[in-house]
Amino acid sequence: MTTSPYDGDIEVLLDYLRRNRGFDFTGYKRSSLGRRINKRMQSVGVSGYLDYVDYLEVVPDEFTHLFNTILINVTGFFRDPPAWDYLAEEVIPRILNVRGPGEPLRIWSAGCASGQEAYTLAMLCAEVLGVEGFRDRVKIYATDIDEEALNQARSARYTAKEVEGVPAELLQRYFERNGHGHFIFSKDLRRSVIFGRHDLIQDAPISRIDLLVCRNTLMYFNSEIQAHILERFTFALRDSGYLFLGKAEMLLAHPGLFNAVDLKRRVFHKVPQRGLRERLMTLSDGGNPGVPMTREERIREAAFEAGREAQLVVDAGGYLVMVNAQAQSMFRISDADLGKLFQDLEISYRPVELRSKIQQAHIDRKPSAVYEAEWPTGMGEVTSLEVQILPLLDTNQNLLGTSISFADITRSKRFQHELEHTNRELEDAYAELQSTNEELETTNEELQSTVEELETTNEELQSTNEELETMNEEMQSTNEELQTMNDELSQRTADLNQVNAFLESIWASLGGAVAVLDEELRVLVWNQRAEDLWGVRPEEVQGQHFLNLDIGLPTDELVPALRAVLNGDDQQQAVVVDAINRRGKRIRCRVTSTPLLGTEREIRGVIMITEPAGDGRAGDGRGGDGRAGPRK
Repeated sequence: MTTSPYDGDIEVLLDYLRRNRGFDFTGYKRSSLGRRINKRMQSVGVSGYLDYVDYLEVVPDEFTHLFNTILINVTGFFRDPPAWDYLAEEVIPRILNVRGPGEPLRIWSAGCASGQEAYTLAMLCAEVLGVEGFRDRVKIYATDIDEEALNQARSARYTAKEVEGVPAELLQRYFERNGHGHFIFSKDLRRSVIFGRHDLIQDAPISRIDLLVCRNTLMYFNSEIQAHILERFTFALRDSGYLFLGKAEMLLAHPGLFNAVDLKRRVFHKVPQRGLRERLMTLSDGGNPGVPMTREERIREAAFEAGREAQLVVDAGGYLVMVNAQAQSMFRISDADLGKLFQDLEISYRPVELRSKIQQAHIDRKPSAVYEAEWPTGMGEVTSLEVQILPLLDTNQNLLGTSISFADITRSKRFQHELEHTNRELEDAYAELQSTNEELETTNEELQSTVEELETTNEELQSTNEELETMNEEMQSTNEELQTMNDELSQRTADLNQVNAFLESIWASLGGAVAVLDEELRVLVWNQRAEDLWGVRPEEVQGQHFLNLDIGLPTDELVPALRAVLNGDDQQQAVVVDAINRRGKRIRCRVTSTPLLGTEREIRGVIMITEPAGDGRAGDGRGGDGRAGPRK
């Protein structure tokens, strides 16, 4: 039995996935989404969506298989070659001409899957700018919602079949072949490609982008979600930015956001939004930036600007788009703050936390409760404010944004306090006249005091809750930074282990017994040949003073040579001495000392190599050529 993709039970499944795994597929087209889920259900022998929910609860590993089925990562290098040729020959040079020499170029590959598209962009830019220019100027941000695909992209390793689309000369120039038959993308270019998980529906867009590539990703979403994503793309792109889509996507329904540069190759140019009104109207899909405002619209806008109440407007994407003069003056908001994310501005949490309240107003589609707050005027006084949040909806009940107003209720609050004070005086006078009600009035005052204490406690709890929310956000941010640092430290540890292994192989390959000493003559390195010769293991001597070692080498005869090397008197000292090896046999050996140099060519210690010596007298302090070494 085949389950219909339009079965109402599919919504139960999608809600379950969102609540339990954090993946929100409700914006995907139900036809294609239903086909993919049905395919996975058939493979496990489940016939209904509700039965499949039960199956997921029993078999948690099934989530991975389901997501891999839904998130089809169909991609490849230079897919649709004519479109990429146009991008390299026309679009990228135009962007570089606008940016100017030396200015950075920011590219976003949205829905990058396993990375072929992002690395294709890297090769195109490297061909135009050269490898050095690419490293200095280009940053490519490659994002996807599929963490497994991102891990494959980060490895930059592909099979011979996967690189068939790469032209032969580019394959030779930007790939290396490893011993397992895989092709590894160039490390020089790989450093400029940054991979990260990003949800196009929920996460904030990357900003200041010159070229945004999103090929055959929008096709999986319904028209409402597509419009929402395209609005975010307009904020991500610079006014001179370009959008590159796949063959299945047209953008015919959004002329106010993008103009077609080459419709056949799906290249579009962002339509610059000239004013705040045009930006807000564009978000509602009802604005036309080319049409001048009517007299009625100018009056409405002037009325907003001249309003006595401080008022500001946040669009549906979370950006501050309108602020009247009263709000600018009261909260010190400048024109430079317009177009910024509201959550990044101080007004979003002072004088009252607004971010969660705006989100709730979006969900409820109705005005929020009225909140009271206090704001210092700068002259030692405090203004009492009444804050109200109102969602802005069009005639089709689509969300345009949010209006936030701050009414000054200082005078009414003061009048209320005065009225309360007068009322207490009248109550006292009445108490004097009506002595029989004295006890009742006293009880009433005690109850009023208790209510005030409860109100104070409630305000403190609200304040504590707001602080906890702020701390939680800070901890999340710190956790992300720590994760990034941990990744960097892991990479550095791997590099250090590789260097240590390389040094170990060098010490092991040297013919003689090698001992590396620091400036204080403490042992840093003791190779296998030294262990075989003197019978002492590396862990027994590391950190010990060389002259205190109980081995068959007459260390006191080596002191002058060691001091001469440490003092920089000579680059090499050789001393022939008589010694006793670990088997108690007398041997004659040559001890060669050379300086251990630091990164600034300063002397950091001594490298000693002990080898069998030819005929000659031992312990005379002479080098291999018979000349006396320098003495101190």
